[in-house]
Amino acid sequence: MTPIFLILLLVLAQQHGQAADTTHPNIIFILADDMGYGDLQAFNPDSRIRTPHLTQLAESGMRFTDAHSGGSTCKPSRYALLTGRFAARKERFNDKSPIISEGRLTIASLLHAQGYHTAMVGKWHLGFERGGQEFNYDRPLRGGPVHRGFDSFFGMHASLDIQPYFYIRNNRAVMAATETVAASTSVGGREEWNNIQGAFWRAGKISPDFRHEEVTQRFAGEACRVIKSHEADTPLFLYLALPSPHTPWLPAKKFVGKSEAGMYGDFVMTVDDVVGQVLRAVDDSKLSDNTIVMFSSDNGPVWYEKDVDRFGHRSVGPLRGAKGSAWEGGHRVPFLVRWPGRIKAGSTSQRTIAFSDVLATLAEITSATESVPVDSRSFAGAFTAEKDSEQRTSPVMHGRKVIRMGDWKLINTGGSRGFGADRKRDYGIALYNLREDLSEQENLARTMPQKVEDLRDLIKATLSR
Repeated sequence: MTPIFLILLLVLAQQHGQAADTTHPNIIFILADDMGYGDLQAFNPDSRIRTPHLTQLAESGMRFTDAHSGGSTCKPSRYALLTGRFAARKERFNDKSPIISEGRLTIASLLHAQGYHTAMVGKWHLGFERGGQEFNYDRPLRGGPVHRGFDSFFGMHASLDIQPYFYIRNNRAVMAATETVAASTSVGGREEWNNIQGAFWRAGKISPDFRHEEVTQRFAGEACRVIKSHEADTPLFLYLALPSPHTPWLPAKKFVGKSEAGMYGDFVMTVDDVVGQVLRAVDDSKLSDNTIVMFSSDNGPVWYEKDVDRFGHRSVGPLRGAKGSAWEGGHRVPFLVRWPGRIKAGSTSQRTIAFSDVLATLAEITSATESVPVDSRSFAGAFTAEKDSEQRTSPVMHGRKVIRMGDWKLINTGGSRGFGADRKRDYGIALYNLREDLSEQENLARTMPQKVEDLRDLIKATLSR
């Protein structure tokens, strides 16, 4: 046997081993910001927004139709996703200091311990150490992604409408926010919208290299660079936290006027295009066969009834509520998972899952030995059809006042109905059977007082664990 032939055999064996090793697949989690359950055509055939790349992701993987974020606003959802804990366990979400405690297990630290290169691109919104003061651009920023398990980070501290506006590379500001930008009050015709819609951002400090309309595409390019520069012998975990379609609604030029849902729909199409860019980068890098791609949104949209009437587009599909709401439209989110060879293409799961479950799921897939938080329950079993009949036997909490157990959901407060609801109104305690009443129209609290009490007791028991 010639030396050249031996070398060829060794190369082929190495390639075969890499292709067959599914114990440490690459993992990419793409998180949209303020995208509704009904925006994706894969979840709402009547959507007025074309989302071909997300449709393709659904057709090549699995749709979870009963998936829930960690809350109905930005910070609680991100906390639950990364820590595997219900956001209800965190009393305050003030991002003037780190929201994730130092030393707490995160998805990133768990996978880093498993030999993964862990990279984050995009919106952090979980705080840095700054003592409640303004950012000091001359010093390293502590308490952020690279101090919570990520090997690298490129992104920004919060939402695209919250100043100061500047980029961060790892733990340093790329440029100081030394200039001033006025509030956007009419760009793109905000006068046609309501409250914090349209091309809205707040006045404040901005760095010279920061342009609001460029941020989504810049993050897309950075994520693709991470994928393409990835070392083949090291598994990759990439968390891409997009700032879109959260305000300001700034769609790419090629999508302006292309949807049937105004600026918002055009921006959702831009997000879909970013997903397409990431999937192409995975394909071009020949990583598709051993890469898990997950996509979801952090909470519901800012979309009012007047917008439904105007465009005929229901951003939350059949659900009630919007961003900030205890109703399903605030926290039930689209959730897609693709894993070639392991997940049947075009499959659907009705299992109830939550962002807090992602940590346990990835721990099971990678055979991690760390003790996962009690709130986190693996849904890896749903990836195979023969196990998809398994249902959740533990509760899911949305904030400290809302609990879901099986078909039953209790909203143990008269408030928290979110954007578009009457903020002065006390909606009262609400009990719904979601199997029979997904749109939450029939409040059963008065007719089933014992069920209300049982679920109240379950809230106490859950939070005491």
